Amino acid sequence: MRDGAYDVAIAGGGPAGAAAAIVLARAGWRVLLADAGAVHRPGAASFKVGEGLPPSARHLLRELRALDRVIADDHRVSHGTLAFWGSDAAHANDFMFQLHGEGLQLDRQRFDASLLAVAQAAGADIVRDAKLALAAQADGADIHRLTLRSNDASAFVENRIIESRIIETRWLIDASGRPATLARALGATRIQHDALLAFHMRLAADDDSDRDGRTWVEAVDNGWWYSVLLPSRERLVAFLCDADLVDRRPLLTRAGLWAALARAPRLCAHCHAHGYVPSSQPFGAAACSSHLVRAASDADRWLAVGDAALAFDPLSSKGISSALYSGLRGAQAIIECGNGDTGALSRYADHLLEIHRVYREQLIAFYGMEQRWPASDFWKRRAADTVDLRAASAAQARQALEKQPAGCG
Repeated sequence: MRDGAYDVAIAGGGPAGAAAAIVLARAGWRVLLADAGAVHRPGAASFKVGEGLPPSARHLLRELRALDRVIADDHRVSHGTLAFWGSDAAHANDFMFQLHGEGLQLDRQRFDASLLAVAQAAGADIVRDAKLALAAQADGADIHRLTLRSNDASAFVENRIIESRIIETRWLIDASGRPATLARALGATRIQHDALLAFHMRLAADDDSDRDGRTWVEAVDNGWWYSVLLPSRERLVAFLCDADLVDRRPLLTRAGLWAALARAPRLCAHCHAHGYVPSSQPFGAAACSSHLVRAASDADRWLAVGDAALAFDPLSSKGISSALYSGLRGAQAIIECGNGDTGALSRYADHLLEIHRVYREQLIAFYGMEQRWPASDFWKRRAADTVDLRAASAAQARQALEKQPAGCG
């Protein structure tokens, strides 16, 4: 192969991109992964949100031969969930009694770095602080031409030259997250199902009295909160709401988000009982459900994985496990296609659509359990989704009965 030519180029160095790189590199494919790194803004470099690893994700890490390394990274054990949802009573779910055992509250930067290290050890070329963008079609019809460009924002401040080079690849994987930049540039359509936003902030205390390693979830009149105890001994609190129903400005200040926590009385009381105070600047991030109409194209030799393909509401706790799963299965689909299985990518794309359909049904049903604020616009929207789901289910049942042969029981 020519210098700068690869079998697969992966845009994105999160769990999905790293998982795909591990599988492909171990199969002997020449892999380039461009990791854009942390967003360059004050306070963001030392923390990355997306910290919950459910117990069911352990088997995916085991399949990647990365579980032992992740366990050795000293993340905090997660014992289960404590939810105030649908009533004022607490609902506890203890991971101890589940098949896969305990979950983890991750140091996400450390977790992502470990997966990239496994990919590099497998033979993948990892380029840090860089992004891939479509350049032009190469001479061969089956070749993608891409620009690999530095993502170092400090270069603009210091008036330094941004390095870039052209690379060529037979396959392209979009693991760039919710924006799905490359997939959409290649013609994919992204469907967004809601306008959910997350405002998150870290809290710190002078002592180490808080030992509750469960994920707290508490519904409020205009959204819901979650909180976890981080490996850094800080506590993360996050408020989930619809973008058009809140004033974002106060929620992006320490005082404003801290004051909003009072609407979640049980979580607020827990934080005050342990002497927590805000220790970081709040940040906002998209938390909506979305998916690509088609997450792969065998004709154009690309596919999407992770949030670029399917993005989940944090309530589902599916983000990281889905990223690992889609990265694994997407890489395997490319390998199968390379071995002559022309239907592999279509099956992959269809499978992701089915995952998203089931997820949407489960999410709508879970939101439908909360009935305490029927006049709230946030909850009225979720109630409308529940009505639509029931109507669709009834219609499907009627269609099934109409197709049933006469005389069948």
